[in-house]
Amino acid sequence: MPDPSTTPPAPGVAPVPASAVSREPIKAVRLRHPWRNVFAVVLLAVAALFIIDAAGRPAYDWPTVGKYLFDQRVSQAALVTLELTVLSMIIAIILGVVLAVMRLSPNPVVTSIAWVYLWVFRGTPVYVQLVFWGLVAIIYQTIDIGIPFAEPWASFETKEVFGPFWLAVIGLSLNESAYMAEIVRAGLLAVDKGQEEASKALGMSWWQTMRRVILPQAMRVIIPPAGNEVISMLKTTSLVTAVPFSLELYSRTRDISAETFNPIPLLIVASIWYLLFTSILMVGQYFLEKRFGRGIGERPEARRRPGEPAGPDAVVSPEPSGGRTP
Repeated sequence: MPDPSTTPPAPGVAPVPASAVSREPIKAVRLRHPWRNVFAVVLLAVAALFIIDAAGRPAYDWPTVGKYLFDQRVSQAALVTLELTVLSMIIAIILGVVLAVMRLSPNPVVTSIAWVYLWVFRGTPVYVQLVFWGLVAIIYQTIDIGIPFAEPWASFETKEVFGPFWLAVIGLSLNESAYMAEIVRAGLLAVDKGQEEASKALGMSWWQTMRRVILPQAMRVIIPPAGNEVISMLKTTSLVTAVPFSLELYSRTRDISAETFNPIPLLIVASIWYLLFTSILMVGQYFLEKRFGRGIGERPEARRRPGEPAGPDAVVSPEPSGGRTP
């Protein structure tokens, strides 16, 4: 049977497009990567050697690790660390959204105030800020309620109102809100301006536009860096000793190691708890990204039904002899 791609068309018959001519299936040969396999084997061998060495090295003292891993003092400190993280992130997200809206405001005064806030809290180390919060009772000895420069209606001792735990929460959340503000602002700016204009043309209010159009699209941009900030916050809680607050996980294990004169096993205990919490947070981040990323980033092949052409460059079978003549 002659090849239709090489046989000239009969007089009076239109030529068949090249895309409509059947092609022979490509016989693809998988490219081999022997050195990549060798490198992977070497890495696995190094990892196995490290694990075997760590299992028998006396300095790690695994029996002590097992003894203190579920110690009541350590588990309570782990819960305190989790409370610090959750409370600080909730306040930071709320403040971050407010600051992001202020940064996008057309009012120059509001924008300037938000910019100065971000400049201060992003430009100084979080440890230095926590030290300041630890000294706030010396700077502001009382909290007065009333008209400024007049006799206060009520006055409270600062150290009685804010204990070390809440000072740590305030210090962490104010620092984190500066970073969350930029993340939220980036997410809002990532949504095309035409989306908002189209929503207004449909008669949606500002709140409906934000809730149904802007935020669902902005969340795809906000969630990955926000997840990183949550994990970073969990680890930053180890700095609250600057307040001073010493009931979180790292400080608690450090105190125990000072009693036993054996710091390495307690460092491993703290690391295991941190890894547990970060693993849970990463799983939550994965499902959140999947929830707000629906319909985005899917390959066309995943949505194509069996037998459907792949696209403009797909091979099209020629029409049968009794079909429509092109």
